Parts: sequence; structure tokens; C-alpha cells
Amino acid sequence: MARQPRLILPKQPHHILQRANDPQRIFRDNDDYTTFLGWLKEAARAYKVAIHAYALLPTQLQLLATPPDADSLAAMMQKVGRLYVPWYNTKYARAGGLFEGRFRTAVVDTDRHFLMCSRFIELAPMREGLAMEAGQYPWSSYPHHAGQRPDPVITDHALFWELGNTPFQREAAYTELVQQGIAPDELALIASSVQKGQPLGTQAFKLALEQKSGRRILPAKRGRPAKQPVQAD
Repeated sequence: MARQPRLILPKQPHHILQRANDPQRIFRDNDDYTTFLGWLKEAARAYKVAIHAYALLPTQLQLLATPPDADSLAAMMQKVGRLYVPWYNTKYARAGGLFEGRFRTAVVDTDRHFLMCSRFIELAPMREGLAMEAGQYPWSSYPHHAGQRPDPVITDHALFWELGNTPFQREAAYTELVQQGIAPDELALIASSVQKGQPLGTQAFKLALEQKSGRRILPAKRGRPAKQPVQAD
């Protein structure tokens, strides 16, 4: 059976997950991370994709990004792969693919889940045991949002700007949100959404996506349709 095309909505944020081929590593040293980020920045600009958050881990990468059209996300990821994989294979004297098939993605509801998804991505290094605090991990966008250093890969979303009137206010408010963490049920919801390619949002958001995309998103109602009463002659 053919795979269903990804649900990509122009000008809507998307949570992107790309894993390594098991048991491969995508990144082995600092040069790998910086090289990948350089090409990610280049590809994002080439296809006008706004990247709002990211985390690069040894065996996976996650992004929160807004594309201008339905094809830009795939084009950006393909461009990075075409540059990075041959470079990586040459460096480590290996051959073959590096990534686990095509990337996974989930459309994100900006009203309720955007900042939650951003925190989910930037807290991934802590969940993987790579850092004790988000600010200790250098290969994510958290240092940018916390005011530790500017990141040229990042395009701040309007919702980040709404956290305060000044950079200090925004950075302090975002840092406080990250320190609050994410509830276990929210963690499970975000992870499940991107793994299954299902939108991350409220029922109303998903219903609106169904109507806009013409694709079934909400689960079908169980059971047979109710019988209509027989009308007497």
C-alpha cells in the first residue's frame, strides 16, 4: 500500500523528526554539528523556511519550522541530506544512507501547542541524559531563546515575541517556561503526534485542518450508522 503523503500546510509551524539508521550516529564530534547547522541555515534560507527551534542529538534531530509552501520542508531536508551525508561518509570512511527513511512531521496548532512543542524540542537533550540543564547543551536553539547567544539559524516566531516587550523580558519569560518542564501527558502527546504524523492541536484545530486539507484527521466514529425510523404510509 502506498504511503499517504505528509500533511504539510503552508505558513503553519511543523514539528520535524529525523532519526539515524539504527545503530548509526548522525553526529560524532563538534565539527559534525557545526557543519550540519551551516548547511541547515543555507537550505532554510534557500527555500524560505523559518526555523523556530531545533535540537541536534547524536542519533536524531528535531526542528520546529514554518514553510512558505507545501514543498519547501521536503526540499530543505533533501538539500541538507545531499550535502551532509556524502561529507559524513567521506569523513568516516563509510557508505550508504545515514537517516532512517523519510523524516516525520506534525502540523502544530500555534494557539495552544507552539511554545510547548518548542520546549519539548529544546528539552530533548535532558531527556536523553546529555545535559543536566537545557542551557548546558550547545547543539539546540535554547541558548538563543534564553539570551545566552544569538543563533543565525533561528527565526523567532511571533508567539515568542509576544512573551515580552524587550529581549530581556522575552528571554526571562521563555526561560521560566522551560524551567517549569512539560507534563508527562503532554510529552506523550507531542511524541505520539510527530511519530504518527498526526497534527498537534485541539479537536477544533484538527477539524479545521480536515476541512482545509480534505483529509480525514479525526478518528471515524465507531459503530454502524443509526437506522432511520420507518415512516408510516
